[in-house]
Amino acid sequence: MRPRPPVTGRGVFSGTGLIVTALAATAAALLVPLWFYAGRPDPAAASPRSARTVTTPYGPLSAADRDFVTKVRLAGLWELPAGELAERKGTTAAVRTAGRHLVDGHTALDAHVRTVALQLGVPLPNEPNAQQKQWLATLEAAGGQDFDRRFAGLLRLAHGRVFSLVAQIRAGTQNSLVRDLADDANATVLDHIRVLEATGYVDFAALARELAVSASPVPAPPAADPGAAVPVVPSSGEPSSPPPAAGASPRPDRQG
Repeated sequence: MRPRPPVTGRGVFSGTGLIVTALAATAAALLVPLWFYAGRPDPAAASPRSARTVTTPYGPLSAADRDFVTKVRLAGLWELPAGELAERKGTTAAVRTAGRHLVDGHTALDAHVRTVALQLGVPLPNEPNAQQKQWLATLEAAGGQDFDRRFAGLLRLAHGRVFSLVAQIRAGTQNSLVRDLADDANATVLDHIRVLEATGYVDFAALARELAVSASPVPAPPAADPGAAVPVVPSSGEPSSPPPAAGASPRPDRQG
């Protein structure tokens, strides 16, 4: 029996087989990367900073910028009432003077932060956070020289912590309104640090130990629409004298 001659064009190694094999390999090379990366987040989109930075007429507004605006507001919500307590309960002229500086400074600074928040659409809290409420309760319960010491110690610690934050925001923000607010906050905080130290009740050794320990983050209270932010003003409704540490006023016409 004679063997059959090979059939031309059949088999993997035929011309048609080679073309089909090549096409299959190409499809696999294209599909494997798609399958491998399917469902994986885009690294750029996963970045919290890029995802939470928004464009405004005054320059980019980052998550850190918004956090700073919130913290300026929170500072006024408890430090102005603390200043009023010092005016009423302080046993020395220096403590009462420090209280007046806190009242005047935060009256002006709160007006500034509410203007900035309204222009940038940043919600603001209308009450202090839990830790700040506790500090106020401590001051309300204290009396005599114990009040003087606690007032100077707590307020100097709070101002020392926020002072470095103001510098970081001022150095890095790309938003012109936030820069102006940082300038104002810097002048106000520095003025308050000076008058608190002038009371003679600041324990610098204890202060250094406290500042060396990282403060645990305290959740901010619920925030309201910036247009619904209640002004922080003295109980009398107006400061008794011009703010001693006037900072930069809002300049909405500036671009970032």
